[in-house]
Amino acid sequence: MTDPFAEALHSDGPNPDLAEKLKLYGRFIGAWTFDATRILEDGTKLTGRGEVHFGWVLEGKAVQDVWILPARDAGPSPSLGPWTFYGTTLRVYDPGIDAWHIFWSDPRNQYYSRQLGRAEGDMIVQQGVDDTGSSVRWSFSRITGNSFRWLGERSNDSGATWRIEVEFLARCATPA
Repeated sequence: MTDPFAEALHSDGPNPDLAEKLKLYGRFIGAWTFDATRILEDGTKLTGRGEVHFGWVLEGKAVQDVWILPARDAGPSPSLGPWTFYGTTLRVYDPGIDAWHIFWSDPRNQYYSRQLGRAEGDMIVQQGVDDTGSSVRWSFSRITGNSFRWLGERSNDSGATWRIEVEFLARCATPA
């Protein structure tokens, strides 16, 4: 039995007219696991293992992902404390500005973020402002065919200084 919603949402691949530009995030299509570290303002570190899944959506014109911490097969993790999330990002390429609109939603924690993402050298950098007025910067670096580093940073002084809040070290679990 097919699911009409899933059929309407999911795509088999990138839209051919945008395929080259869509490779920026398209290279992550598939399932990944990650080791997570959250650094609280007092220096306390929370750690755990999570999972993320990337797929083509909306006629192959966007990439959507689902981030889960702790991983569904990991069970409870005392080292995470209260830090958990189950959210999704919609990444849509905008040829008019040669950038990606990034929309993060985490209904479990009621945290939402909108950013613009672009390639910067061999990295992908997403920047925005959260609902507290703080600047946020999320980046992908150390990208290989089977791994990447995802870093979440915050600035309370309009980007003059940045504090690392989270780091995820991801490994490919299954290719696209």
